[in-house]
Amino acid sequence: MKLSQSSLLLSDFGGEMTIAEMNFFQRMIYILQQYGGSLVKGAATTMAIAIICTLLGCVIGFAVGLVQTTEPHKKDGLLKRGILRVVKFILTAYVEVFRGTPMMLQAAFIYYGMSQLFGINLGMWSAAIIIVSVNTGAYMAETVRGGILSVDPGQREGARAIGMSHFQTMLLVILPQALRNIMPQIGNNLIINIKDTCVLSIIGTVELFFTFKSISGALYTYFEAATVTMIIYFVLTFACSRILRYVESRMDGPSNFDLATTDTLAFTSGLTKYNAKKGGTF
Repeated sequence: MKLSQSSLLLSDFGGEMTIAEMNFFQRMIYILQQYGGSLVKGAATTMAIAIICTLLGCVIGFAVGLVQTTEPHKKDGLLKRGILRVVKFILTAYVEVFRGTPMMLQAAFIYYGMSQLFGINLGMWSAAIIIVSVNTGAYMAETVRGGILSVDPGQREGARAIGMSHFQTMLLVILPQALRNIMPQIGNNLIINIKDTCVLSIIGTVELFFTFKSISGALYTYFEAATVTMIIYFVLTFACSRILRYVESRMDGPSNFDLATTDTLAFTSGLTKYNAKKGGTF
């Protein structure tokens, strides 16, 4: 039996009253009282999808970025050069398509298209993770490519000069330096994914935005429900941004460090410190 607005009562404000008689803050409190559990579950689903898909997207992005920055060796044969060129073309097309189309359309295309074209019926979680991960991977691929190219070419040349393979050079020399450069973008992608999971409501994923639509549709309190949902989104993104800032600061290391010397007869290390916070004074 469908309830009307007049039958929804609040008895905690000096007597019973209908939704229409409540003020803005009373409606917000009513929403939290009646649907707080649903909002928490929706927020948990949103965070789970965002974190899992950001991690998987980073794996995809690193793999694609490494291939895109791989240059053929002079000793490589024609076949190997041709295969590398074809793979790069396919990966470039993947990146451009998923960066150039809305994720909402990608969700509908993958979820409904897989069923219609290939007879593959994806579950809610499987579809959500695939859609957001693949989309994040396309953006991360360009981030990783830029991070790798930002490393001084002399680092790569030096590694190859001492006999390292391309894989060893990337894994041990280039990527550790590139990771610090792209760490802010990884955090940015996580925050974007927290917000962009709302597009998954188009395929029926019960996340935070889907919960908001259900509440506002049941109570006709769109403004109040949107305000509560926006506050929850802000708390989630703000907390994640603070945590990521802390991780970045830890990766930077201490602001004060010992000056090293190439002269083994001069024991200045440990006696003189460089203070980066005071404008580089000694």
